[in-house]
Amino acid sequence: MEHVQHLVRRQFSETGIPLDECTVDTCPLIDSATGYAPSMGGNLIFVVLFGVLIFPQLFFGIRHKTWGFMAGMLGGLILEMVGYIGRVQLNNDPFGEGPFMLQIVTLTIGPAFLSAALYLCLGRIVVVFGEHFSRLKPRTYSILFVTCDFFALLLQAAGGAMASTSDNGSSLQDTGINVMIAGLSAQVVSLLVYITLCLDFAWRAYRNRDNWVPKHESLRRTVLFKAFLCALVISTLAVFARSVFRVAELSEGFDSDLAKDEVTFMILEAAMIGLAVILMTLLHPGVAFQGSYHEANFRMRTRSGAKTSGDVTPDDMAQP
Repeated sequence: MEHVQHLVRRQFSETGIPLDECTVDTCPLIDSATGYAPSMGGNLIFVVLFGVLIFPQLFFGIRHKTWGFMAGMLGGLILEMVGYIGRVQLNNDPFGEGPFMLQIVTLTIGPAFLSAALYLCLGRIVVVFGEHFSRLKPRTYSILFVTCDFFALLLQAAGGAMASTSDNGSSLQDTGINVMIAGLSAQVVSLLVYITLCLDFAWRAYRNRDNWVPKHESLRRTVLFKAFLCALVISTLAVFARSVFRVAELSEGFDSDLAKDEVTFMILEAAMIGLAVILMTLLHPGVAFQGSYHEANFRMRTRSGAKTSGDVTPDDMAQP
């Protein structure tokens, strides 16, 4: 790949000192891994934010038994918190290779867990409005996109492991970064397909408003449920924007202007993910579905073809 060489960080500072021997007293800050000392206050805010949000996610997850959603959100929040702890450490030691790789790996992988949590919501939304509007079965959305997300996560985790355990500037580290980029790219494609299918379902349902499933009419009319739908859209777009940014950032290399721009990072990485997790906590699906979260569940059909909770039949459409 043409960009392989510029992913490799320089081995020596402008002063001639090996980078792994640099300190703030011996080398200019621009030679550090990030090119700047990450803001203590800004990054500490996100450490606290992601750490604090773990507790309401645990509470709502256990109370409403939203196990899959809870697992995805907790995995993402913990990794995000650890990543920003790494950035706080870089404020004290901008040349620290350990904290640098810690934040690169955890902040790259974390949103994949958050994406999985978002994917799990679509199937239930389809059940609430009507499966007959969807091109796929509700269960297919979860199986398809969580599988894609898992594949992207494996690539990112494998690449992160290779990059963090290899020598700085080595070909193995370079390979690891390229694998991480492949994983991020897979996540971007998955999110783009997901957004496309969401738009398709929304349009088909909107055009046939008179044929929405009567069973969940009272839920659909509530402000809380409508707010949840808006929050899900914003959260998905935020995670998508962040993922596109990280692909561009890693593709240009650690020494690129984009990789050394903290303001851009804090807006397109920290703020985007922060916005998504805040919305998905304030408008948690277990709360937004108002007791109907499991009623809107989707299950596999039995071998005999018996209807289960997620399957809609013509008789359902005829209910008063």
